[in-house]
Amino acid sequence: MDNNELWGGVLREIELAVSKANFVTWFNNTSIVDRSAYSVTIATPNPFVKEWLEYKYHKHIMKSLRGLDPDVRTVEYVISSASVMGAKTALAKPPAAPPAETEEQLGFTEFAVDPQTNLNSRYTLNNLIVGSFNELAYAAALAVVKNVGTLYNPLFIYGGVGLGKTHLLHAVGNEIKQQRPTTRIKYVSSELFTSELVSSIQNNETEGFKERYRQNDVLLIDDIQFISGKVKTQEEFFHTFNALHGANKQVVFSSDGPPKSIQHLEDRLRSRFEGGMIVDINEPEYESRLAILKTKLAEKKQQLNQEILEQIAAYVESNVRELEGALNAVVAHQAHSPQRALNQNEVREILAKNSAPKRSLTATQIIKTVAEFYDVNEKVLFEKTRRKDIVKPRQICMFLLREDFNGSYPYIGQKFGGRDHTTALHAYEKILNNLKNSEQLAGEIKQIRNILYKRH
Repeated sequence: MDNNELWGGVLREIELAVSKANFVTWFNNTSIVDRSAYSVTIATPNPFVKEWLEYKYHKHIMKSLRGLDPDVRTVEYVISSASVMGAKTALAKPPAAPPAETEEQLGFTEFAVDPQTNLNSRYTLNNLIVGSFNELAYAAALAVVKNVGTLYNPLFIYGGVGLGKTHLLHAVGNEIKQQRPTTRIKYVSSELFTSELVSSIQNNETEGFKERYRQNDVLLIDDIQFISGKVKTQEEFFHTFNALHGANKQVVFSSDGPPKSIQHLEDRLRSRFEGGMIVDINEPEYESRLAILKTKLAEKKQQLNQEILEQIAAYVESNVRELEGALNAVVAHQAHSPQRALNQNEVREILAKNSAPKRSLTATQIIKTVAEFYDVNEKVLFEKTRRKDIVKPRQICMFLLREDFNGSYPYIGQKFGGRDHTTALHAYEKILNNLKNSEQLAGEIKQIRNILYKRH
């Protein structure tokens, strides 16, 4: 059995044992690069993957390897690309001089935009983190790339703000362009489409406008919901869509909701949108958020402690855009004090300042909502009982009082029967750590927050 066959067998076994998100994130672009009588060396694409395989999946890998080759005794992990050898998950030794602090030097700049296609080269399918939150949309995008105009046409991708819809549209265009360089591709927002239409009418250039759009082989329309109520735009778009679709040209849309949710949309357009493949993108789960942070950090060629990344992933639950914004803020603050790593409290303050303001909540509202959610009496939460059905909601109360109410540990401890501040600190850290491994707990806290912010 050669190296490719051996590693292929290992991957097939591991794929059955882990989630899709974890498999794609941690096992893509790995391979066996060296093999002796008793040892195997596995190449990884970056330091994050190397560390994760060593500490998280080593037992899985060793078990699978020995099942296929009983002679294997040891496994080593190496980084395959020399370009990332200097990056580390833990904070590196202090540099001789403070790092540059411009956005460009911190790695926050956009990549080039092709003026002919409007495609941003920053967005590719390779740097899209795939998890359960977006795997159907990703699979549909791949299918479109392989079967332009013939399989899912149109492809309609919807989801909330900042979840990666725009990334996916650009990635589809970039991938098609790479595989088929002569393909005529155009990415445009629905607002720009409308603006160009109005300008063409004012300047008696509607024929030129029609030709510009109908000559494309692939048309990618972002935020299509904004044509809602625009009669003339909808009429012209209807004819443009028919011309492209009738010629087997590919059309891909993004929207903040499914076609049926777009108000003041002509039935004939809604019918066209619903005639292809409709897929949604949800909010990323914790492991996907952590993988996104690690990928973004590697792109920026910056370093942060693993604990800080985990803290950001636990704090920002809503979308990828906010996640990257939080990462940028923490990286920028770390650049100001490169000699030491930021501590947990400093990171929490940075995240609180840079996140969208939450509605004002009271401690009473938080405690009451948690008690109702877990169907326990509020008074019992303050008693000195160690019953498991009481300890968990009490610790969640303390966690939310710290995160959403910004209460101090001494205040939280006093609130719960005069307990010491270390009890509140322990509860906070326990819930924070459990969130990393328990999707059920993350879902429960998300539901509690939804109830809180809807009520108050």
